Amino acid sequence: MVMVRFVDETTAGSRADAWHLEIFEERLPLRELIRRRVFQEVAEYNARQPEVFRGLVQPGDAERTLNGYRLRTPRRVDTEEQFTRAVEAFGRNGFVVLVDDRQVDQLDAEVQLRSGTEVCFLKLVPLVGG
Repeated sequence: MVMVRFVDETTAGSRADAWHLEIFEERLPLRELIRRRVFQEVAEYNARQPEVFRGLVQPGDAERTLNGYRLRTPRRVDTEEQFTRAVEAFGRNGFVVLVDDRQVDQLDAEVQLRSGTEVCFLKLVPLVGG
């Protein structure tokens, strides 16, 4: 079992507080690593239902806020829908994934995990007017 550190950053320079997730495997495809991250953040949101959803991708029927997404109507977030949105966002370069400062650009690429591994989700911010 390894403790993996997840960090969200943007190309605009903001960096969210890191959070950790225990993973039992030492190797996982990137797709599965994204799935586990999304499932964990959705489970935490659904358990507490705070005002703002802080996740990798924006849920449907939500407004972007400074620190996350506000759902227009309070409800549970669907894990499978969020995972599908995350995979689609990855496919259209909405974010890139860096594992210990090495970019992983294929969903089926195996990721080596060890204690202290940092997985950075770098969210790409579109240029104004571009």
